[in-house]
Amino acid sequence: MSEPLRLDGRSLTLPHFLAVVRGGAPVAIAPSARTEVAASRAAVERAVAAGQAVYGVTTGFGGLSHHAIPEAKLRELQVSLVRSHASGAGPALPRDVVRGLMLLRLNSLVRGRSGVRPELVDRLVEFLNRGLVPWIPEQGSVGASGDLAPLAHLALAMTGEGAFVAASGGAPEPAREVLAREGIAPLELAEKEGVAILNGTALMAAYLALAVADLGELFDAAVVALALSFDALEGDPESLDDRLGEVRNSPEQRAAARALRELLAGSGLAVARRAWAGQDPYTLRCAPQVLAAVRLALDFGSGIAARELNAVTDNPVVFEDDTFVSGGNFHGQPLALALDTLAIATQYLAAFAERRIARTLHPALNRGLPAFLAPEPGVSSGYMIPQYLAAALVNENATLVHPASAASLPTSADQEDFVSMGPWSGAKLRRALSNARTVVAIEWIVAGRALELRRPKTGGRGSVAALRALRVHVAPWTADRSPAPEIERVAARIEDGSLVREVRATVPF
Repeated sequence: MSEPLRLDGRSLTLPHFLAVVRGGAPVAIAPSARTEVAASRAAVERAVAAGQAVYGVTTGFGGLSHHAIPEAKLRELQVSLVRSHASGAGPALPRDVVRGLMLLRLNSLVRGRSGVRPELVDRLVEFLNRGLVPWIPEQGSVGASGDLAPLAHLALAMTGEGAFVAASGGAPEPAREVLAREGIAPLELAEKEGVAILNGTALMAAYLALAVADLGELFDAAVVALALSFDALEGDPESLDDRLGEVRNSPEQRAAARALRELLAGSGLAVARRAWAGQDPYTLRCAPQVLAAVRLALDFGSGIAARELNAVTDNPVVFEDDTFVSGGNFHGQPLALALDTLAIATQYLAAFAERRIARTLHPALNRGLPAFLAPEPGVSSGYMIPQYLAAALVNENATLVHPASAASLPTSADQEDFVSMGPWSGAKLRRALSNARTVVAIEWIVAGRALELRRPKTGGRGSVAALRALRVHVAPWTADRSPAPEIERVAARIEDGSLVREVRATVPF
């Protein structure tokens, strides 16, 4: 993206989001949005001049909202809010998550419903375009009155009191030193600006947008790995008949079956049974149905993400007639539901793949392949232990998919008596995705080797392309060696989408 992405609070898409957050594309504020920012700021200034009671502007916050604040203390109120709320703990959030939450908070503020000055949104633009990543700890938000603690750490960095992630990856650098080096003056918060930065769902929304993208990449890789296993285990393609999905009224099932048929086209292994020989295990025979469930969850999460990318989640919200409407747009329940749902779908992919790995290695179940695909069973252990790793990760994921959003704990003297816990939903989903990616990488490696052992029979066009792509990164297993670096390498190629792109160059499934 050569031209800056012009943010207006209304038209941000997931590809735009990823281009900025992971691709480093520059951003700018659309002229129309700058006009709206100035108009909403003028409304705040008029309210302050009139002595109007406005939550978070001339009153305290949360359980202290009944306290009126003297005019002389209004700016101190915003600074005190940021300092007191910057109470996070734990490791720093990943770089892409921080860039995501900055972009989403910026895009919400430029909608002109938050009453901040142009100087504030310009500062966020500078941070994004210069690659400055505030140091924000992972823990501390309950995802209700906005992602308060994480966003307070962002605000601290803007004022020069927080910290930035060091470019070298070492200890956090004091914000004042980084800003001085960059020639950026610390921001002095004006009325409404502290609460405007903090009251938003930017962390949860960033987690969701990134997870939707990552699960989409993983889903495609899982389909390819499944096709490899289907060939390696000599599955019967009858279960992929389009008419089954048609009579179940499931377009998602039909799409999954169609992708597998395309990948298996021309196979000499996945062929219809010539005589009755029993049915395939569910991890082959029910593949379209299980993949359909994952796709349904992914579509659900994508729909929520698309709306939240351009959502105003501040409180109070400023409208054209100088009214300040106080409500609950900062509540993260829709995001938490989507994040928890995607975690369950992620576990489906991981558990589904692990069962095929185990079957491919089991001499009583793998239809004539060597035990553990070992070159010399007994002397060699083959792929025995990678299946242990897959089982361990699936078990870990089984604990990670417990829905955080089902366990509210009240905060702020019971003023905030039902909270979403969405930030933990996002953090554990990110880990579950990493685990599942590793499991799918193991299936790709194991099934690829099994396909070689079936020669002279060959798999479908997609399976052959997948094996060819695999061999660029992993040599055939002819003697025992540590598979750990190869698993990591394949997982990385799944994450960046390059393995699937290589397959799609041959078979556009």
